[in-house]
Amino acid sequence: MNKPPPSPLEAARRLAPLIRARADEIERTRELPREIFEAMADAGLFHLAVPRAIGGAEIDFPTYVQVMEELGKADASTAWITNQVATFGTYAARMAPEVARRIWIETPRSIVANTPSPNAQAVVVPGGYRVSGRQGFSTGCRHASWITAHGTVIENGQPRMKDGKPEARYFIMPIGEVELVDTWHVRGMRGTGTHHFVAKEVFVPEERTVFLAAAPLTDSGPRYKIPIQLAFAGGDGAIALGLARSCLDAFHALAADKTPRFQGLLREQPLVQLKVGQAEATLRSGRAFLMEAVRELWDDALSLPAITMGRRAALRAATTHAIHLAAQVVDSVYAMSGATAVFESHPIQRYFQDIHVITQHLHGRLSHYELAGQYWLGLPLTDTQL
Repeated sequence: MNKPPPSPLEAARRLAPLIRARADEIERTRELPREIFEAMADAGLFHLAVPRAIGGAEIDFPTYVQVMEELGKADASTAWITNQVATFGTYAARMAPEVARRIWIETPRSIVANTPSPNAQAVVVPGGYRVSGRQGFSTGCRHASWITAHGTVIENGQPRMKDGKPEARYFIMPIGEVELVDTWHVRGMRGTGTHHFVAKEVFVPEERTVFLAAAPLTDSGPRYKIPIQLAFAGGDGAIALGLARSCLDAFHALAADKTPRFQGLLREQPLVQLKVGQAEATLRSGRAFLMEAVRELWDDALSLPAITMGRRAALRAATTHAIHLAAQVVDSVYAMSGATAVFESHPIQRYFQDIHVITQHLHGRLSHYELAGQYWLGLPLTDTQL
């Protein structure tokens, strides 16, 4: 009898040793080795949020977040790529199923890279749009089959208005129709390959466009009730926690072996013991809050027509908190490690660089605490704020 395929969480755990072993290469080349990309694609890890009805996995959100945590333990850049392209796959539930299937499923090992800022221009033409613009922060674009411009619709030489604002959409294009620009020269999260791309008068048919949030769902599964920015955030928070866990584990190994000058063995020093105890408590408390918020939000998705603002506020705070607590843990480990951690050859140096890129991301903004606080103080908030 054939064994059933491993669950996504099992698949992530099985691939983790291979990913961890190639982490230095991932950082050096600023992209995933083809072998790892193909193994992850074949395990379905890039299609975890694509609707089951068209051939995706459509796993529950609590499991999804745990998968991101496991990948984050192995390599934060690899996990970040996975969260970006997998979460963007929820847009397949806002398109005609046959079109979404052609993009995400029928193209072998297909992933769709995206970009955050709507600074492209999409001129209305018969049957669709002509899209032009230089767009940044397109994580995983070197392995993408499709790439998504984010732009404003231009009609008769002016932005077309929708609900009182310029109309913005995503425009999905074959990767071969744009030019990738090597811009991701950074000190952390190098392996994400988050480059720019340029589109020049690329024709995109109407069927391969989608509104950011207002597009009606073609799949009513609970996964697609979760606002996409919160879905991205939940994965990002888990990746930060996974990174911090591996950093703390790396310090355990270092502390058992290193004897700093004029001091005893690192792990026998009372201050180090204190700091490790605090780091463990910090990491576990951040994880507990994130997983609680994820489970409660998922309960809403299963039982209610829409996610309540209370659940949204809790997950928004929990994800930002997870990122900053993870950074605290990594900073503490880095300080305790001494000169050992300054060398590129030691993993603690990479953890230090990576976590401080993650804190600079949208979901690490301290203003998210303010938004959550406004909700808990009874002040009015709109759906777009949380």
